Amino acid sequence: MNKNLFATSLLVAGLGIAQGASAQVVLTGLSWVAPAHLLSQAEATWCEDVTKATEGRVTCKILPKPVAPAPQTFDAVRDGLVDLAYSVHGYTPGRYKLTQMAELPFLGDSAIATSVAYQRIYKKYLAKFDEHRGLKVLNVFTHGPGMILNVKRPITKISDFDGLKIRVGGGMVNEVAKAMGVNATLKPAPQSYELLSSGVMDGVFFPAESVRSFKLEKLIKYRTEVPGGLYNTSFAFVMNPDTWDRIPKKDQEIIEKLSGEAAAAHYGKFWEADDRRSIALQQAEGIQGIAADAAFVGEIKKSTAGLENAWIAMAEKEGLKNAKQVLQEFRDEIAKLQ
Repeated sequence: MNKNLFATSLLVAGLGIAQGASAQVVLTGLSWVAPAHLLSQAEATWCEDVTKATEGRVTCKILPKPVAPAPQTFDAVRDGLVDLAYSVHGYTPGRYKLTQMAELPFLGDSAIATSVAYQRIYKKYLAKFDEHRGLKVLNVFTHGPGMILNVKRPITKISDFDGLKIRVGGGMVNEVAKAMGVNATLKPAPQSYELLSSGVMDGVFFPAESVRSFKLEKLIKYRTEVPGGLYNTSFAFVMNPDTWDRIPKKDQEIIEKLSGEAAAAHYGKFWEADDRRSIALQQAEGIQGIAADAAFVGEIKKSTAGLENAWIAMAEKEGLKNAKQVLQEFRDEIAKLQ
């Protein structure tokens, strides 16, 4: 063989090897809470699972700082500023409507059960409405049951909220607070410490874990637990569609297996573990825990009774047929999984 031709052949072969090696897909991830927060840990661990399952062909790089505030996360993924992130539907009021189903009061006491049930109902009924236009939805999930946390006094009846200012996270919890006559303000979760420590807010509606996650244990004095949760919060874990299309079909199939119900349970497990750790911390710090009694639960149910019917009417207007049955199926799925 001509020496020049042989050298050219080696160069081409070498380039082929180099191109094969560079075919790895690196997903840039965003997390708007601290790296130690359960959401950051769940996202990072999911990425590790993807890396292992794809034998390193798909990896993640979680950015040390978010490129956008929490309410703009979905837009950041849609616009290609990052490839991968989770966020709260309620941070952009009016944009996501059907997902409010997962935020109604008294859904359940298990983040795993509500998250997996939610993913099943989302896939079966809600995904086709494409509320997440411009996003590849990997899964939806919820946090643990919402509680009442405050710095002023025990909350054992609705009138105890009189004179208190409460931070809420958006979505259905806004409507829950409004229905109970609570003076509530929508603010992202990471601002809670500043709001409480400065006296701007007197309390927050949060799942148990948030006391530990946002270092509120020296501020909060009272926690009221409502059976089934005062409310819940709906999340989605999403990817940029163009990024998804860059992933080879073989690895897409692997990632799909780690998404959906598997990822919903994954996030739910992290949340339940942190709920338990936070309750233990609260007990150690002397935070008074109160279980809402039947009279208080009755007050809440009476005040919020219209929210379920309002969601059903809205959902049917949006085109979800038999919305009442869909909601009941969601509750039934949660009950089976708890």
